[in-house]
Amino acid sequence: MTSDQAAAQALDAALADLGVAYECPAAGSYLVTLPGQHKLKTMAWLIAGPHSLQIEAFYCRQPDENHAEFYRYLLEHNSGMYGVHFALDPVGDVYLVGRMPLSAISTDEVDRLLGCVLSYADDTFDQALMIGFESAIKKEYAWRRKRGESLANLQAFGRLTGAESDEAAPPRFGERPSAS
Repeated sequence: MTSDQAAAQALDAALADLGVAYECPAAGSYLVTLPGQHKLKTMAWLIAGPHSLQIEAFYCRQPDENHAEFYRYLLEHNSGMYGVHFALDPVGDVYLVGRMPLSAISTDEVDRLLGCVLSYADDTFDQALMIGFESAIKKEYAWRRKRGESLANLQAFGRLTGAESDEAAPPRFGERPSAS
């Protein structure tokens, strides 16, 4: 048995132990569905190659605006991340990517790695969208409001749309609560 075949077996066992939703469209390639709260679903590829396990998860398309601020926001997170980091494809779309040795594949390590992908995608998503897609969010909010459509999944962007009440909103990180 080759090292990538052994790694595929170890991955299969780890994913089964974890009880996560996944597909195996090709030998050694696993597409795992990670449900989030801000980024509702992150699809992560785990691919056992001849020398390493590759992980790749689409994060979001290239930003519409504020490119430098958007990419800087994500790059500033890279230094403290475990197992994966933000990276760009040739058109500027953003992914979480990483590699680890095949010998490190275990249920605990796969759990840790998938947890990191989910956490990094979910924890940064709303702020990244506010930076890179502000105009689109405002247009979508206005369109939905005019048509009487649900605004539920735009609540996180209340600071941009004006839907957030200054009195009801908790202070953002780094801000001091206002004195009444």
